Amino acid sequence: MWQPELIWTHVVSDALIAAAYFSIPIALITFLRKRPDVEFGKMFWLFALFILSCGLTHLMGIWNLWHGDYAAEAVIKAITAAASVPTAILLWTLLPQALAIPSPSMLQRKNDELAAALAERDAVLAQLRAEVQQRERIEAALVQANKMEAVGQLTGGIAHDFNNLLQAISGNLELIQMLPDNKDKVLRWAANAAQATERGTRLTGQLLTFSRRQRLEATAIDVGNLLRGMSELLRNSVGPTADLQLNVGPDLGVVRSDPTQLELAILNLAINGRDAMPSGGRLLIQAEAESDRVAIRIVDHGVGMTREIVERALEPFFTTKGPGHGTGLGLSMAYGVARAAGGDLRIDSTPGEGTTVTMYLPRAAETEVASHAPGMGTTRSAPTRSADVLLVDDDPEVRQAVADMLRGSGHRVTEAENGPQALLLLERMSPDLMMLDYAMPGMNGAQLAANVLDRMPDLKLLFLTGFADSEAIDAAVDGRARILKKPVSAAALAAAIEELMA
Repeated sequence: MWQPELIWTHVVSDALIAAAYFSIPIALITFLRKRPDVEFGKMFWLFALFILSCGLTHLMGIWNLWHGDYAAEAVIKAITAAASVPTAILLWTLLPQALAIPSPSMLQRKNDELAAALAERDAVLAQLRAEVQQRERIEAALVQANKMEAVGQLTGGIAHDFNNLLQAISGNLELIQMLPDNKDKVLRWAANAAQATERGTRLTGQLLTFSRRQRLEATAIDVGNLLRGMSELLRNSVGPTADLQLNVGPDLGVVRSDPTQLELAILNLAINGRDAMPSGGRLLIQAEAESDRVAIRIVDHGVGMTREIVERALEPFFTTKGPGHGTGLGLSMAYGVARAAGGDLRIDSTPGEGTTVTMYLPRAAETEVASHAPGMGTTRSAPTRSADVLLVDDDPEVRQAVADMLRGSGHRVTEAENGPQALLLLERMSPDLMMLDYAMPGMNGAQLAANVLDRMPDLKLLFLTGFADSEAIDAAVDGRARILKKPVSAAALAAAIEELMA
């Protein structure tokens, strides 16, 4: 006490140290509250307790300069010792983890390595995209090559079939020209030409059905009568190498489908079955009722198909036959007919044992009655009354032939070669019926029909076309027209006019 400067040095120093110690826990606690994610949080709390205890010891040092309360100071020092020892131990324990924390330079180096890795990845991705684009170009070229091969195969098969048809038609017509006065032979040659024309109609119908451009006229069909009526056609088509057996079950009922396309589908399946038996064999065509559907089965005992071929058999253009011997449309067309009728088609085949192709068609309501469309050989009856017909077709040969058919049925015909000419004629006449083609240059049939119906909404329309875009016609005339597909017989033409006029 006799050295005041010494006393106040202790007091000021201990006060400053205590204030600093007390501020450190406050800073640590503030930090921990703002950063609860800090990994060493418990260590911070323990260190804050230790620093606070140290500050209290310095305050006791100032107190004891005048009061000598060394017992209290001993308690505070004991508390400080209790906090300092675990803090030191925990600090040494956590030292390896603290040393593992990356420094700014280490983080920068890692960032540089990551950037380099990302740049390398981007380069690899760019190379991969280039390879994918190259592969897509190669695949597109391969697809195009396959398409060209399929089109070549298709056109080769079509050319082969059409050449045969043209030979039959032109040969018989030439014979008629050579001996026009021999009535019996002329009738026979004309019948042969008509039969070849009917075969051509079936072939073009198959192509149009595949191309989705032909309207399928769904009507009620008696499957049993259809098959029995096809028996001679089927026997002639499969030839003598196949032993054709037709088994039609009782009470098949009726189905709703396009009769021409259904007949063509069955014929295609029968020909496929014949071709599957190069050495001949038994070909069974069977129809039976199964619950609410009719099953039409074509069974051959030929070479059969592997599972891989069965999986692809319904693909358009797919065929195992050589060039010129098949178009690959038969099965896909039959499948399309079955699906259009609300049914399905199934193929069961075993290599070396044969194949069964089954068309499943849902049965129609019992109240529906099967219809019978007039065929090429139907006998014409005289019309109830003659009609004034405006015939519009850009093909002069077709127009002349159809006009002669109409005049032969007792109708009066006015001809026009295009849409504008027909519109001019309609300003001077009021026909009972306008018969028009669809595919014409300038103004097509649908456009002409829409124009005419605006002027004469009650005029009856009959499309006679070989390329019927049904959607375009329906959009233009709102279903107020009948469609006949070329080629058409005089009997079918007369029947259609009779129906319209009635």
